[in-house]
Amino acid sequence: MTGELFVRRGGSGDRTLLLLHGLGGTGEVWQGLTDRLPGEWNWVVPDLPGHGRSASVPSYTFGGLAAEIAKSISGEVTVVGHSLGGVLALTLASGWFGSRVPAVCGLGIKVRWSEEDLAKAAAVAAKPARVFATREEAADRWLKVSGLVGLVPLEAVSAGVVPDGDGWRVALDQGAFGVGAPDMRGLLAAAGGKVVLAAGEHDPMCPAEHLRELVPDPVVLPRLGHNAHVEDPAALLPLLDRLR
Repeated sequence: MTGELFVRRGGSGDRTLLLLHGLGGTGEVWQGLTDRLPGEWNWVVPDLPGHGRSASVPSYTFGGLAAEIAKSISGEVTVVGHSLGGVLALTLASGWFGSRVPAVCGLGIKVRWSEEDLAKAAAVAAKPARVFATREEAADRWLKVSGLVGLVPLEAVSAGVVPDGDGWRVALDQGAFGVGAPDMRGLLAAAGGKVVLAAGEHDPMCPAEHLRELVPDPVVLPRLGHNAHVEDPAALLPLLDRLR
């Protein structure tokens, strides 16, 4: 535990890799990748603030979330982030938070946000958390919220749910849905090192053509969807080669 942020660490290499999950998820989504990392890496995997085993914060902004994450790292760090975690990876790459980030990969970042998208997200953020009668019902809801239905078995859901009174709820602060839309062009301009944007070929939230409006050479992962790092963790290993 680092302050109020839950962090897992592993590996024995001389290079540090920070892995940031997306909205609704927990650090467990990276297990398939950390199990496959080459020996040169040691890894740091937090639950984002307001997610899983990490404490909530009073408000959710990209800068505020990045500042909390920065407390768990030091020195030079390569960052890979998925969806919301990808935005936070780019935010850390600005160099505003202390550690040097020579390379960063944003995977499956939603870069186009309509007024309707933002209004829906704000409405969800304002709702109280739903409490379910059973752990299984809450776990099923967590799988839907995190986009992991069919990718993670119900019985494997652990930190995604917590007891609440006589029932269970998703381990996610609803307020996190209100974080808003990222300024992708600003983040890319501020990044101090190498940047790779990537997405699954069938990611409905992050089509390759949207990324090509921002960078000339996004990486498209064949046959994969929004949670490419869970669907096929080994597919991310070539991305790490690009971050050298």
